[in-house]
Amino acid sequence: MDFPATPERPAFTHDDLTIIYPDTTGSKRAVYFDNERHVIQYAVTMNSGAIMMISDPDPSTPRFRTSYWKGENETVCTRFEIAPPGKPDDFAVYVEGTVKRK
Repeated sequence: MDFPATPERPAFTHDDLTIIYPDTTGSKRAVYFDNERHVIQYAVTMNSGAIMMISDPDPSTPRFRTSYWKGENETVCTRFEIAPPGKPDDFAVYVEGTVKRK
């Protein structure tokens, strides 16, 4: 995704890739990569119209939760949340939005 320059920052591009796969127990897992060298391992839950990915807790690092759910008028809603180190369930919204296919 390309972001244009603003008075506060130069233009930049953000690319990411998430792969969802079954682990050896049949549970769903995901791995996320981006061009900022972030790699996040997730446990995945899926139900009708929603996907939630939550990173494994590690007391020395932040914990991440990414959610997608079916919105209105053929849209998809998304939310990315972060919990601080040592507080694995104290999530705060970092970014959220709604997307629609062009």
